[in-house]
Amino acid sequence: MDNKKDVRILAYESSCDETSTAVVKNGRKVESLIVATQIKSHQRFGGVVPEVASRHHIEVISQITREALAEAGVDWSEIDAIAVTSGPGLVGALLIGVSAAKAAAMATGIPLIGVDHIMGHIMAAQLTAEIDYPALALQVSGGHTEIVLLKDPTHLEIIGDTRDDAAGEAYDKIGRVLGVNYPAGKTIDEWAHQGKDTFNFPRAMMEDDNYDFSFSGLKSAFINTCHHADQIHQSLDKYDLAASFQAAVVEVLVTKTLRAIKAYQPRTFIMGGGVAANRGLRDRMSQEIDNFREELKPKVILPPLKLCGDNAAMIGAAAYNLYQAGEFADLTLNANPSLELPYAQSMLT
Repeated sequence: MDNKKDVRILAYESSCDETSTAVVKNGRKVESLIVATQIKSHQRFGGVVPEVASRHHIEVISQITREALAEAGVDWSEIDAIAVTSGPGLVGALLIGVSAAKAAAMATGIPLIGVDHIMGHIMAAQLTAEIDYPALALQVSGGHTEIVLLKDPTHLEIIGDTRDDAAGEAYDKIGRVLGVNYPAGKTIDEWAHQGKDTFNFPRAMMEDDNYDFSFSGLKSAFINTCHHADQIHQSLDKYDLAASFQAAVVEVLVTKTLRAIKAYQPRTFIMGGGVAANRGLRDRMSQEIDNFREELKPKVILPPLKLCGDNAAMIGAAAYNLYQAGEFADLTLNANPSLELPYAQSMLT
């Protein structure tokens, strides 16, 4: 590929309950970003309903495609590739984005690129600052909590994964107990800063010789504490509950991630995903890394809050790297709800 030529990518993201399009130039500059949220539609159900999500994607995806092009001030002739999240995610939701991207590629003859959703979250950092490799990422969202090693922009390896409930999923589940509307993460974070860690909830797998995570025990302990208090007519402080829950989540995430940074000594540390917008987690992680000895301290990239949630700009950033590597898809591209990151052999060589 000609590295001197500007490359504009029109990207689609529809893996869950956000329909998004964006135009990204050279994998670094966001020229437009449109996000059509469905939060209000799903709040009454306490979580995402896949069928409802798919219908909403269908309703808006053509309109926000036009809006992304208009906001960027470009037309189809100036687009070099069309990118789309092909997985993981809700299969019906993914299919809407994949179908729209394939239709656009077929109608225009523009090359098509399929992007892993998790790679997108990680590459949101690329829109903020230059990533020096090798890098390490903590990817924390509603369905995934992972520590990922990056040998280069297109070859990644998961070294720590979720055994059961992901961190974001646990936030939403305990939010229901506290009467917080979906999504609960932002409110729980705000409450946590007004309370104290008085309940000493469990920190699972802290001493285990791996980088995996488990939050189901923490979730159960929280729910059992609240139910027991209800049974004996005891009032619990919601701010202390939130602070205690968040303290347990943050301690596990930070402890395991710091251990991985010390073991693999990356040049850059990245945090991505919806939970990466959590102020408590961002502050604690930054403080701990800042205390590293200078020779072990990686560059830290924390994307702005608007790029932590699901958005098409991060897909455009990841797609640019695939474009440079010549990794294109054809019109047989399909939604893959169980898609796994491209594995990097010999990560440390």
